[in-house]
Amino acid sequence: MLPAWLNTLHHDGSEKYVSNLYPRLRETIQVRLRAGENAPVKRLFLRIFPDGEQFIVPMKKAQRESPVQWWEVDLHINEPTVHYRFLVEAEDGIWWYTAAGPTNHEPLDNTDFRILADYNSPAWLQETVFYQIFPDTFANGDPSNDPQPHEYEFRGKHPTTYPWGTAAPDSQSFHLVFYGGDLPGIVQRLDYLEMLGVTALYLNPIFTAYTNHKYDVVDYESVDPHLGGNDALIQLRQALNERNMRYIVDIVPNHCGYYSHWFQNARQNPNAQEAEFFTFNNHPNDYATWLGVWSLPKLNYRSAELRRRIYEGVDAIFRRWLKPPYSADGWRVDVANMLGRQGETQVGVEVGRGIRQAVKETRADAYLMGENFFDASVQLQGDQLDGVMNYMGMSIPLQHWLRGYQTHAPGLEEEIQSPHAWPTTALETTWRARRAAIPWAIALQQYNLLDSHDTSRIRSVLGGNDALHRLAVVILMTFPGVPSIYYGDEIGMEDVPRFRSRGCMIWDETEWDTELLDFHRRLIALRRRSKILQRGGFQMLAVEEDTFAYQRESSEGRIIVVAHRSKTPRPAKPMPVEHGGIPNGTRFVEFFSNQGSLVEHGVLPLPEHPQGATLWTEQP
Repeated sequence: MLPAWLNTLHHDGSEKYVSNLYPRLRETIQVRLRAGENAPVKRLFLRIFPDGEQFIVPMKKAQRESPVQWWEVDLHINEPTVHYRFLVEAEDGIWWYTAAGPTNHEPLDNTDFRILADYNSPAWLQETVFYQIFPDTFANGDPSNDPQPHEYEFRGKHPTTYPWGTAAPDSQSFHLVFYGGDLPGIVQRLDYLEMLGVTALYLNPIFTAYTNHKYDVVDYESVDPHLGGNDALIQLRQALNERNMRYIVDIVPNHCGYYSHWFQNARQNPNAQEAEFFTFNNHPNDYATWLGVWSLPKLNYRSAELRRRIYEGVDAIFRRWLKPPYSADGWRVDVANMLGRQGETQVGVEVGRGIRQAVKETRADAYLMGENFFDASVQLQGDQLDGVMNYMGMSIPLQHWLRGYQTHAPGLEEEIQSPHAWPTTALETTWRARRAAIPWAIALQQYNLLDSHDTSRIRSVLGGNDALHRLAVVILMTFPGVPSIYYGDEIGMEDVPRFRSRGCMIWDETEWDTELLDFHRRLIALRRRSKILQRGGFQMLAVEEDTFAYQRESSEGRIIVVAHRSKTPRPAKPMPVEHGGIPNGTRFVEFFSNQGSLVEHGVLPLPEHPQGATLWTEQP
């Protein structure tokens, strides 16, 4: 057990602690650390590691603002990535403080705080709230382009478009069930999205393919005609411009579709140039695939020509769609954790860096985001992805805490589950560890989500519990990073048979949960106007059996979030906040109820807290 005073130490990359989060190389910035005014700190040092050698620099006491004593030091940015930690000489011993928290042992370098030099963050992300759309099941704007059975054959099966929201017969292949959603349908629903308050769209794959999910790309250079074709994407771009909205597109560089002309050329002619794009164990029918799925042959990035076509060439796929007239604002990279990785061939880092270079050369402010359900820290050091779908850094630990631990993996027939509640300490430790592994500038760019096309809907995960659903939305909108809503969550949609989270969007307003919709609208509006939530710091304030609380802080004030999971209310009692540097006399007002509370004697009095979340904003 560490001494309690160590909880008063705090530092992150936000403006109160780092004078410039985006410095240029050879610039000098100021780094500050906050400690309790009564903490037994004798001296404090900054430990840096230039060119692989340790340097320890004394820090100076700065202003004292009860209950806080500030320490500060200048930091010269002389490397592309400068990492640092704090060494504390106290009356009770020597302590280290890194992004992973305080320790009495010397921690590994991968927990150090990190500053990126000459890093250009897409500035538009700060005020962005994304909305993810699975095109085929969002809105049918042009029935004339609906897939028809006579158009193609997929291993003896044919596509069929069914009436909106109706169940398809079990005999129909899941992947060939269509509902006719398209890009014109999205254009027609932009008024709704504008009303909701979202400012950017993430579109699941739109390039020509044979299935409803379109991860089996046939042609990377054309928008699927069943979605409206290239002209429809241009029209969507223009309609978004009129509303000052943006969009990013899902791209699949890890594999393509069986019916891709690349793969068909490779199968028909082992000497074709495209043959080197794939790995044939025994030509033409034994080949490497994504997770053994025959329809998704894996691309082999040992091929220089493949790299040229995907990202290196002047008009490569990654570059082409960022340019006018399509002018996409970025990419979501499918299975980014597997890209360029195939047995003895492990070129993922090289390919990731190459893709980043191509994207940023083409459009400097493009958002390059990837799918990764696991430890993505290698890809999140400023030289590859801007962010990932933050499953492991935000949503999955939150779901474990709300419903109990569950996990699964390919080849495992059943889920691994725990009958016990997941400890709040495990949630806090997991969140902290994931943040500690990446620079703060990257943490602010993580794509935060509660669910997606690849998971169950959050409302289904929580068994339809409205209070817990709302709790999760509060966390989504107040956590460091960029929030995203999966289509239909805002009106209470749940999983449907066979399609799970990919069911048709409900457009009959009588079936909407309008109170939940209004709840989302209020929180989205708060997120868009609050600089505290967009770029403020993050600190856990309380970790109790069924409750946690954290603060976001900036020079503009503080917001405290309190989350309680149990059906039994948390009794009315004060919550200590002095270790968060919050002075006595600070007044907070709860966002939903307008109830006020005043910090006294280092604690914030809280009323009885039912299941759900509250949000307390500091009043000037």
